[in-house]
Amino acid sequence: MTDFEKKYYWDRRGSGCAKWDGMKMGFGSDDLIAMWVADMDFRCPDSVREAMVSLAEMNTYGYTFPSPAYYRAFIDWELKRHGYRAEQPWIRYTPGVVCGIYRFLGALTQPGDACIILSPCYYPFMSAVEDTGRRLVCSILKNEGGYYTPDFADFEETIVREKVRAFILCSPHNPVGRVWTKEELAKLLAICEKHGVFVISDEIHQDLELTGKHVPTLAAYPCEKFAVMLTAASKTFNMAGLSHSIAVVPDEELRKKYDAYCKPFTGMNSNMTGYVAVEAAYRGGEAWLEGCLDLLRSNARWAEETLTAALPGVTVSPLEGTYLQWVDLGAYLKQEELKAVVQDECRIAVDWGHQFFPSESRSEGDRKAVEAGKTDAHIRLNLATSRENVELAVTRLIDALKKR
Repeated sequence: MTDFEKKYYWDRRGSGCAKWDGMKMGFGSDDLIAMWVADMDFRCPDSVREAMVSLAEMNTYGYTFPSPAYYRAFIDWELKRHGYRAEQPWIRYTPGVVCGIYRFLGALTQPGDACIILSPCYYPFMSAVEDTGRRLVCSILKNEGGYYTPDFADFEETIVREKVRAFILCSPHNPVGRVWTKEELAKLLAICEKHGVFVISDEIHQDLELTGKHVPTLAAYPCEKFAVMLTAASKTFNMAGLSHSIAVVPDEELRKKYDAYCKPFTGMNSNMTGYVAVEAAYRGGEAWLEGCLDLLRSNARWAEETLTAALPGVTVSPLEGTYLQWVDLGAYLKQEELKAVVQDECRIAVDWGHQFFPSESRSEGDRKAVEAGKTDAHIRLNLATSRENVELAVTRLIDALKKR
């Protein structure tokens, strides 16, 4: 057990958390190992606790606005960790990255416009496209032994054929764990520029670099006229419940469109606790993050090595970024068998691979992606928990699949 785990691991059962206490609703049982929804089982950095205690002791919760120190904390963090220099006028608040995607789709596209994603992909992207009355289009990632890369030819052909207006990029990519290279990002962005496609880049996992080095989309290519970045401290420091994310919009015209779209329903500022916690995390959370990354790397390495040694047919995608391990069980189980084995027998709550592809009900989705989802036998494992939980889950999977 690492020093980080000894100090910060917290058994969250009984605290009202969605990850553990919400399993009854989502999985029909509350005695599973929770390895599904993407948050951590770790307490936040000490700097966050101290700032929140200080706020509580002040005991005044009136209208507030972000201080210059809040902006500076984020700008300094982004420059130090990722080499990108943001400026205060570019920054906008949004309650969450997914909420930001909805807003930018509303601001930059029209109902009926085609919007493209790289599939498999984080499923709220698909919901955002459909819920806003846009048309979902997919370009399927190439999968070579569990290592995923964009199919640039298909990406461009699909954009042209479907008259795509917006590209929702996931960087690092959830669920396949890729940290896109600068060259990969530049190729995607050049294609978008060529065909007049807006880029909405979800970089909420930017700080969770396990083996890859994250390159901000806005730093990978001269794309500031047609691209925006969404990020947050929430995944980095386990603060999703504070509902606070950041949009970086360098282009003045795009900011005007976004501000005009949001004006009718965003008159109020963020909850003040979000401003306080985010500033404190970026100011004082770096050592905490390094300890967390060490534990995540150890968990990921152990899980991959143990699974593949015991079950040669299992493919574990290299986890370059995020803490979400993408595991292909197709050599042992069909999709329709996954629940009976993984959930009912092994007692593990996971996200199922097919969730990350368009479903049959998403009739406007790319048919190739729909068909790929029908046979997908991946599971996504959340490794941001104790080593004990990881070992228990992996051991159960091995024992169950060895019987097949």
